[in-house]
Amino acid sequence: MIELSNIRIPLARLGTSPEDERTALMHACMRGLKLEKRSIKGFELRKRSIDARKRDRIAITYTARLALDASLETSLAAQGRNVRIVEGAAKTFPTRTVSPLEERPIVVGAGCAGLFCALTLARAGLEPLLIERGDDAVRRTAVIAAHNETGVLDPECNIQFGAGGAGTFSDGKLATGTRSPAHRFILETFVGAGASPAILSDAKPHVGSDMLPAVVGRIVAMIEGAGGEVRFRTRMTDLLLENSAVCGIRVLSGAREEVLSSRHVILATGHSARDVYTLLAERGITLERKAFAMGVRIEHLQEDIDRALYGSSAGNPLLGAAPYKLSCHLGNGRGVFSFCMCPGGYVVSAASEADGVCTNGMSCSGRAGKNANAGLLVNVFPDDLPGGDALAGIELQRSCERAAYAAGGGSYAAPAQLVGDFLAGTPSVGPGRITPTYPRGVAWTALDGCLPPYVIAALRTAIPLLARQLKGFDAADAVLTGVETRSSSPVRVTRGDDLASTNCAGLMPIGEGAGYAGGIMSAAVDGIRAAEALIAVAAPRRDRVTNDLSPCHASSAS
Repeated sequence: MIELSNIRIPLARLGTSPEDERTALMHACMRGLKLEKRSIKGFELRKRSIDARKRDRIAITYTARLALDASLETSLAAQGRNVRIVEGAAKTFPTRTVSPLEERPIVVGAGCAGLFCALTLARAGLEPLLIERGDDAVRRTAVIAAHNETGVLDPECNIQFGAGGAGTFSDGKLATGTRSPAHRFILETFVGAGASPAILSDAKPHVGSDMLPAVVGRIVAMIEGAGGEVRFRTRMTDLLLENSAVCGIRVLSGAREEVLSSRHVILATGHSARDVYTLLAERGITLERKAFAMGVRIEHLQEDIDRALYGSSAGNPLLGAAPYKLSCHLGNGRGVFSFCMCPGGYVVSAASEADGVCTNGMSCSGRAGKNANAGLLVNVFPDDLPGGDALAGIELQRSCERAAYAAGGGSYAAPAQLVGDFLAGTPSVGPGRITPTYPRGVAWTALDGCLPPYVIAALRTAIPLLARQLKGFDAADAVLTGVETRSSSPVRVTRGDDLASTNCAGLMPIGEGAGYAGGIMSAAVDGIRAAEALIAVAAPRRDRVTNDLSPCHASSAS
């Protein structure tokens, strides 16, 4: 096939339906390559990106692939820099060709890193055991709905814990600034599990929190179908060590305690599993502080964001709800930036500890909500923290969440303040045009006591600066809801090039919780890398065992 990139088509020429858009793209390819339709044997939209840098001249830029006769592909590829021949097999899961390890690997945590690690191991025949402290996707959805309705928090199953991890209920954004050959096949796995095929070509793909529980459930079924085992409501309570190496874990399932032996433990617990950090510290596993960020959620009317970014084209179905990404650097070296922007979305209750309020954002697949929201965060550096404790950042997060709980009046209501009042240093008494979407309700107040003074000061300085990038960002009736503290881990579990802990053989800390990822895609890639490292350990054993790698033999050998 040949790939034609940088195909830029003005929005006005694309119509308003996906069918019109595809036809316009096909004609643009034919014109650009001087082809007749009969010479095209296959056509694939590979990438789609909205270019709204000039509101009065919005365009969509595409990359497309076309199957032609080989001789024609060769001659076309020699003519222009935007045309190239693409060949070679895409990255796939490993085939079932390796021998089981003497002890099956245990993956702790069923977030994105854990799911893709376990799936890769299972496809290779290593029969992993995946444990997750929270519930499966169906039960988890019901538990979260009950919390939103009643204010009762289940500390083992919530927006942070359960099948799919925190990403299940934060829109399922699959955009990433990282590069990896695994990205395409991760997206294809999501599509195979029921996500929209549009994520394969969208420059900013997302699944939607209404779709993700079912998608995650199917990925769990894939793991089980490939020979893995998945246990929910199973929490790791201890890490068992022998001669500076892991030899198993202790788990609690309901009232039942059990020891699971393995010299291959992949730790994919996510950065809200604060008890795991404490356990690691107690067991002498090397931890270090890292930079993280804290702040608030900011809500605007989505129609205002659409107009600010798309002008008169706002409302065109080919554009959808407008997203934004903003950042600025202050004179003191601190950065302020938007995070996890949710077009047409909702602010959610993301608490996982008693008497602490934590917010996040989500969008459904259609992004049809009335409001837009985003995290508005400020860098927190290790030097901002007192003492030398590696867990000091966690304590800062926890203190801010408890302050927000108190300011909200209890029952997991959240403190909120209008932007105009926040900039003026005046407590708010009620909303303007924008109705907050936080499900437990808000208490109108001042946010100053919920975050460190340097975070509050940075937000006050940055909001007018960010309004220069996005008109109306500093609207007086925009809503700030506190607090957002869980955007990234304040702790890193140190590891070497082999992905194993620097001082505990066999323990592989991965994903966001270990401090090595920053979103669904990078976490999935990290999980796959960990699995591939274990597969490489297992592969040499093929020469020492029978070639019978049937499921029965694999089961008896593990």
